[in-house]
Amino acid sequence: MPEPSDIPEPSDIPEPTQPEPEADLARSARNWAGYGPALAELAGWSGAALVERLEREGLSFPERAATATLLGLIGDPRLDPREPTMIDIPSATVTIGLAAVEVDEVAARWAHVGVEATWIAKEAPAHLVAVGAFRIGRFPVTNYEYLFYALAEPDAPRPSGWAHGCYPWSLANHPVYSLPPEGADGYAAWLADQTGRAFRLPTEAEWEYAASGGDGREFPWGDQWDPLRCNTAEAGPLSTTPVGMYREGQSPFGLEDVAGNVEEYVADLYRPYPGGSLIRDDLDTVHASTYRVARGGSYARHGDLARCRRRHGWYPSDHYAVGFRLAESVA
Repeated sequence: MPEPSDIPEPSDIPEPTQPEPEADLARSARNWAGYGPALAELAGWSGAALVERLEREGLSFPERAATATLLGLIGDPRLDPREPTMIDIPSATVTIGLAAVEVDEVAARWAHVGVEATWIAKEAPAHLVAVGAFRIGRFPVTNYEYLFYALAEPDAPRPSGWAHGCYPWSLANHPVYSLPPEGADGYAAWLADQTGRAFRLPTEAEWEYAASGGDGREFPWGDQWDPLRCNTAEAGPLSTTPVGMYREGQSPFGLEDVAGNVEEYVADLYRPYPGGSLIRDDLDTVHASTYRVARGGSYARHGDLARCRRRHGWYPSDHYAVGFRLAESVA
């Protein structure tokens, strides 16, 4: 446990070197054109019919946004606070991380958004990990699901994404974010106690395996970056979106929003991979040498963080949106 004198004063915390995103108003206007008429067209649809529509291929962004938004307002049948939708992941020995010889190339590919080679070096070296069978949430945990924990446990951390501590009723099926890792751990432990099931956060290796399918792909959908397959700063809308809106961004196992929307805490504290080097950077300074790893990228950060191998963490800024996804141990 760090001593108080070891914790940096706010003025000592370095500013992140990545540029803060700013909306392209013309593109944003084009993206949302047709949203209102699409929403009006869906009035009176049932939750089941909206889910079926959302899971179709070929919907435009306004159509998907209207469908998912209305689901959140009328009650999203995909979300059950006591019975989250979990995906079975088989046991396997998988390669986790990045070969050291690839670090500079990856950093150069993302240099235009301020990525530094030392950040990517956290992913090296590639190494084999035996991962036992487990389950993982299809979606990140939503505001609606977290609400039940917050009501049952008065001391549960209030997400800073809840303005003034109020539950954002209009964002029920959006992922919950920015809360400390203790909030994610507490929710998993509470739900495990309520249900008698072994809920927890996934390990780093489990998360990366579930996100990539275990074949070493760069993004959940493949090796080519495509900003239209996920909610990151490149294509907007620079806010969270309802879970499951980006169907073409699914992982091979069927995980939704595993790239973009909000970053996700895992169970592990940052430490170097076997044979790797300890990287000291701004996260290390902010967290006085120990911090929880986050994965997956977010609506407010660029696509480099949406890479399956990328290791990151929470930074004390409203632009760093971190939530979580449940895992479940199986016998």
